[in-house]
Amino acid sequence: MNEIDPIRLAQALIRCPSVTPRDEGALGVLEEALKPLGFACTRLTFGEGEARVENLYARFGAGAPNFCFAGHTDVVPPGDLKQWRHAPFAAEIDNGVLYGRGAADMKSAIAAFAAAVSRVLAKGKPNGSIALLITGDEEGEAVNGTKRVLDWLHEKGERLDHCLVGEPTSVAAVGDTLKIGRRGSLNAVATVKGVQGHVAYPAKARNPIPALAEFVARLSALKLDTGTDEFEPSTLSFTSVDVGNGAVNVIPAEARAAFNIRFNDKHTPETLQTLLNGQAFAVSSATGCEIELGFSVSGVAFVTKPGPFTDLLVKATQAVTGRAPRFSTSGGTSDARFIKDHCPVAELGLAGTTMHQVDECVPVADIGKLADIYEAVLHAYFSHPPT
Repeated sequence: MNEIDPIRLAQALIRCPSVTPRDEGALGVLEEALKPLGFACTRLTFGEGEARVENLYARFGAGAPNFCFAGHTDVVPPGDLKQWRHAPFAAEIDNGVLYGRGAADMKSAIAAFAAAVSRVLAKGKPNGSIALLITGDEEGEAVNGTKRVLDWLHEKGERLDHCLVGEPTSVAAVGDTLKIGRRGSLNAVATVKGVQGHVAYPAKARNPIPALAEFVARLSALKLDTGTDEFEPSTLSFTSVDVGNGAVNVIPAEARAAFNIRFNDKHTPETLQTLLNGQAFAVSSATGCEIELGFSVSGVAFVTKPGPFTDLLVKATQAVTGRAPRFSTSGGTSDARFIKDHCPVAELGLAGTTMHQVDECVPVADIGKLADIYEAVLHAYFSHPPT
């Protein structure tokens, strides 16, 4: 059985311009690498039109436990091509560094998945199964990707016992950080309704702007918490304030503001909405302007408590790098927020220093080291599966 070269596979994946939600052949490249190893590959397409997303679920073996690698082949747009020193989808290697959109986030990690699996299988079949759950919808709305594949697996009665996501979690060196959870994300839009009028007769109008300013000030002064054992303090950030009034002699009828809360496990979307509605009611009562709040939740806070699974990941990483990774729950959301409802999940990948940037890149040596870590994880997992 031929072992997979993670560098060549990473290059082949990067050369597919799979800007979310387009696939552009990326999953086919991976499928072609996995099938000769004996993986049963299932392509799953969900959504229609511009929302159509292709996904891949590949599994070797039929027994338990089933260890899953999870990730995504979709990437963010490259932006201004003139700003790139190396073409974003050329996958050029310059002075030991691989350049291209997805090099860090996270096509190189997927290549490392495949390389690690090929090495393990070359030494014999594991006492269990290995799966790869790869989506083309992580950088987008995340509606027709991992979540839908997990629903499909549940309907089939197929179980994932543990999962490792290859997001770029490392900070300074590959393997220095292991994410064991993520903060929740709540988006909100506040619409303040007043009464339109002429600026020369403000008593006949009800200006929503001062009411909005009061609401923004109240929320900006809130201290949601001081953090928890696993999480840093929750944050609230305003992202937009908009009146949409181009007339200098008109008091507008409405004013809006958008904000985001990244919250830890002290909160739920429901408790936060109750808090925010209370603040809105207080400002409405004081100003006479109605405030409507609209909410959308991208994910809830979760943590995989340190235990046998995280211990295994730490020891396997330390065996390769010579140091134990630190636990973290920082950063944005990832598809781990869906996987955690099905099995214990952690995240370990390359350094995210250049992800989403012009000239996104990663040292070639780091890709090889990540493949070594994943191989060590698989050997440890099937030698002594965590319970």
